[in-house]
Amino acid sequence: MRTSRCVFTALAAAASLAASAAVADSYIVVAKQGFGADFAARVEAAGGQVSLLVPQIGVAVVETDSPNFRAAGASIPGVQDVVANIEMRMIDPVTVPTLSFEEAFTNPPASGDDDFYFDLQWGHQAIDAAGAWNLGHRGAGVRVAVLDSGIDADHPDLAPNINFELSRSFVPGEDWNVRPGSFFNHGTHVAGTIAAADNGFGTIGVAPEAELVALKVLSEFTGSGSLAYTAAAMVYAADIGADIVNMSLGATIPRNCTFDVLDDDGNPTGETEHFPARDCAVLIDMMQRAANYAYDNGVTLIASAGNEATDLDHNKSDVKLPAELKYVSSISATAPIGWAIDPFGVSFNNLASYSNYGKTGIDFSAPGGDAVYPGEELCIVAGVLQSCWVFDLVFSTSSGGWAWSGGTSMAAPHASGVAALIIGKNGGQMHPRDVVRELERTAVDFGRKKNDDVHGNGAVHALRAVAD
Repeated sequence: MRTSRCVFTALAAAASLAASAAVADSYIVVAKQGFGADFAARVEAAGGQVSLLVPQIGVAVVETDSPNFRAAGASIPGVQDVVANIEMRMIDPVTVPTLSFEEAFTNPPASGDDDFYFDLQWGHQAIDAAGAWNLGHRGAGVRVAVLDSGIDADHPDLAPNINFELSRSFVPGEDWNVRPGSFFNHGTHVAGTIAAADNGFGTIGVAPEAELVALKVLSEFTGSGSLAYTAAAMVYAADIGADIVNMSLGATIPRNCTFDVLDDDGNPTGETEHFPARDCAVLIDMMQRAANYAYDNGVTLIASAGNEATDLDHNKSDVKLPAELKYVSSISATAPIGWAIDPFGVSFNNLASYSNYGKTGIDFSAPGGDAVYPGEELCIVAGVLQSCWVFDLVFSTSSGGWAWSGGTSMAAPHASGVAALIIGKNGGQMHPRDVVRELERTAVDFGRKKNDDVHGNGAVHALRAVAD
């Protein structure tokens, strides 16, 4: 039997799906205070098998063939709740041409930088990343955990900065290292925006000397995952001393716990399925437990705001996870329109057409890209010929090369990179409260009051963040 569930997606496209079908034989078990030493044995006696245990926050995932496990598991001493596991389904990024290693040319662009695709990274222009680098701030000594679909560890732009020993996969049966040819390159794209090395090759990250830890919570083949995987990865990131967690992913949890049912291809079937409201409340609580644990252990949490073009000020019917959790900074996406036509006169501060917005739901804005420039006019930038609209998307690493993509998924890593610059400037260790305060203090508000519905506390800015 398959029951319905919400979708937890990598926020990389201009639209999102509503819900998906859940795995009936997978449950999340939440403890009241902690699990006893005999918890696994009691689960087995109740007809289940523990597949994931996160004792730091009192959460376990149990697989079972027993139709009675929900009731049997709830009777185990110390158990507070047993709810159906929630699967995440990734959104396929905007499909645009990619550039392979073989296509990379050797002559640096007009900027004078020897990373030959640097001039395609308008997001760095928008936040003046080069200005921060010129002051000597590059994110050295900062550890950034990327909770996503894995990272191509063999990519020359990424390999110098990846901590291979600490990287982990929370997706059963899959390695965190995403090889070229993988269906989903989302995590590799995100990682490159944060910390692609300044190595005379390809692109450069906002914080090119920061350390990357790949924590795989989404399958590179199906794009699916579990809320529990993400909660476990947040805890793990805290335990390994990560300074920042980037979560370019998101779930919509209906407060009434009624989900649309999707088929295997992710298309709505027209059916819905209802769960007890308590189930959704428990899932939100589980994620908040993980956020609390990470925050209390010194982790700055940054997440995509979502791609539904929703006014979060008037969205009372559901909760966006992890963006609307306490201690998580939610990032909206901005973009130029026709950057390749006028790279020095265009505004970078337009709210992307897909981005969620609202004073209550947005903490900061950052470059996320968009694809609304009209027509098929051709442009050439840094020796690359494409339709002009393509250049308004964010350019970054992909498995086996580089690619353009657009979404609040692309905005969050720009913000994470700026946070890494701030932490690096302050010696490599900062309380997340102080990191957020610095992001707020140095963000650009365009003459408006802080907490506006597009930019929240303002647009993140690398140079301003480290200039004084």
